[in-house]
Amino acid sequence: MSAVPPERKRSERAAPVLGPWKPLIRTWVTADQVLPKKQRHTARRIWQRLVDGYGAELGESTVSSYVAELRRELTGGLACVTVPQVHRVGEEAEVDFGELWVWLDGTLTKVWLFVLRLSASGKAFHVAFASQAAEAFLQGHVLAFQVLGGVPRRIRYDNLRAAVDRILQGRDRVENQRFIALRSHYGFDSFFCQPGKRGAHEKGGVEGEIGRFRRRHLVPIPVVATMTELNEHLAHADHADNARHIGNRRTTVGADFSAERPHLQSLPAEPFDTARMLTARVDHKARICVRQCHYSVPARLAGWTVNVRLGATFVEVRSGGRVVACHERAVARGAQSLVLDHYLEVLVRKPGALPNATALAQAREQGAFTPTHEAFWRVARRKLGDAPGTRALIEVLLGHRHLPAVAVIEGIRRALQAGSVNPEVVLVEARQAADTDTAQVAPIGMGSQALARYDRPTPALGSYDVLLASNHTPSPRHRDHEAVGQVAASEEVGV
Repeated sequence: MSAVPPERKRSERAAPVLGPWKPLIRTWVTADQVLPKKQRHTARRIWQRLVDGYGAELGESTVSSYVAELRRELTGGLACVTVPQVHRVGEEAEVDFGELWVWLDGTLTKVWLFVLRLSASGKAFHVAFASQAAEAFLQGHVLAFQVLGGVPRRIRYDNLRAAVDRILQGRDRVENQRFIALRSHYGFDSFFCQPGKRGAHEKGGVEGEIGRFRRRHLVPIPVVATMTELNEHLAHADHADNARHIGNRRTTVGADFSAERPHLQSLPAEPFDTARMLTARVDHKARICVRQCHYSVPARLAGWTVNVRLGATFVEVRSGGRVVACHERAVARGAQSLVLDHYLEVLVRKPGALPNATALAQAREQGAFTPTHEAFWRVARRKLGDAPGTRALIEVLLGHRHLPAVAVIEGIRRALQAGSVNPEVVLVEARQAADTDTAQVAPIGMGSQALARYDRPTPALGSYDVLLASNHTPSPRHRDHEAVGQVAASEEVGV
């Protein structure tokens, strides 16, 4: 006999109240296994349905205990268990996109957070894009590798369309050609998780990182004016995370990354070009449409077909082998990005279109059309009339094409101080400011003396006479005539 008493046997208790309802509860719980997880029955909902719809007299705890027992039975007695992993330094990383809401220029906007996380050290890189398009997916890798200073040997992914064209049996995938080019350029392997919810645990590090980073650094919702400002905020957050500890680790993320960094593969000599080449036709408003957003080009190209280099954050337009326009990529669908300079040749002929021009409104919002420009336009219209005054402003705006903006603005201020709205005076002043590098510090209060600097003395020829005298040796006869002339001159003055 053993000194240790045997385990107590549990008696099979009858369930006279719950018994009649067990088959129905089992039916509901079993059917839930193939339904969306967020809309399955909870134990409380089952109890509510039994009481409200079937008149059952049951306690909620009784139903909850039976539902828990059923679920253990249906899962084979195993809960959702993850197996601890050990990751070798420099060996693996995980990549994913996460949703992110920000107040962008006053509007609550959904953007996408690209995250690359090194599995060993836990060091993560975050950057926000307007979409999950292939350009953003590829650009995220390029930026991450540059910041990390190296490339891991393998990266785990879910089945993003930017990387996978077709899912085959098992782990086999038909990869996107641009993604294959990226992998070849940087020399890393890819690993794809199982499709859908089944594969989420296979890259749990980056899944958890997205939620942690959002809660830690993006609550409350960030308020930013541009995507550039948002990404600067994310970069500061990444730097702050170097001081955090993961779990019970004694070392920080920054220290672990310093140890892992030498084990990453080295970067290639040149970064991968992530832009996509497209063509677009310029409409009668001097715009092209790219991904349901409009961007302006010089008006002379209306009706032409141009080449477009589409990146994750920019839109570059080329014509005749030259870049003719470059815009920051728009975030909202249907947005317009218009540059006032592209319409100046048209506005010279149609000055009445300038006051309500969309391009002018955007230039004001962006600060390109300054209060100094406004003041010049106001004075020019008062002195010259609406149409001539507007044309004078347009001539000044054309000066921005070959002079620094600060120089042109300084030229406007000096001309206005001198009481002039002549565009030629503005440009002369702007060139002088640019040449002397005084555009930012030149004095303003010069009054009517503003143009005095351009007064020049009458040219003198004395230096040329000296030069001729030194290079010309007079003949003896010529010296005799000079001597006679000097004696005669001295006699006239009484020397």
